[in-house]
Amino acid sequence: MATNRLVLWDIDHTLIETGGVGREVFADAFAQVTSTPMKAMAAVSGRTELVIFGETLDLHGIPHSDEHFERFIEIQAQGYEERAHELHQRGRALPGAHSALQALNRLAGVAQSVLTGNTRASARAKLKIFGLEQYVDLDIGAYGEDNPIRAHLVAIARDRARLKSGLVYSPKTTVLIGDTPQDVRAGRDGGAHVIGIASGNSSTTDLKAAGADIVFPDLTDSAALIRAVTA
Repeated sequence: MATNRLVLWDIDHTLIETGGVGREVFADAFAQVTSTPMKAMAAVSGRTELVIFGETLDLHGIPHSDEHFERFIEIQAQGYEERAHELHQRGRALPGAHSALQALNRLAGVAQSVLTGNTRASARAKLKIFGLEQYVDLDIGAYGEDNPIRAHLVAIARDRARLKSGLVYSPKTTVLIGDTPQDVRAGRDGGAHVIGIASGNSSTTDLKAAGADIVFPDLTDSAALIRAVTA
């Protein structure tokens, strides 16, 4: 491979599904932090936890508070850890996720991490439960508490990767992999090559229309994914 690559993975509906456990954990953490049962939840797809939590507060008429969000992050991650067995039963690593991560991990010059709306703590918990944490360097990822604007997470991840490795990644050597049009637009706006995976609720047509450079139906063709990442 001629140059290095920074590969940034979305998590939910790209690598894993929680089978509804994710919403339940969010609701439990929200109730514990605010002392208010969650009656409605802000839209989730392709958004950061900072925005989702803030808008869910708005739906319940609760003022925003940094302390609330910090406590929410901690309690939410604890919720995933406490319900690890249930998450493993109800959720799953999506077809090809393990093999795709393994295949890219074997390539010299490829650094893998995540770009996700999840908080760092919840991202780690989810990936660990499904045995995927070992393939990604979470120190260089970008997360839902880092910035409310998902496109800005691309630069955050690049900076973290540069500080850790000394390597400078350009838009041509940064690859974002995600399943929603919001993921795709974040990658395009943030300056990255974008691979769409139509494994969630968005179709191949939706992802192409959003600007994905290439779209796969799932992660089962590791060879094709490697070609797309290293093109």
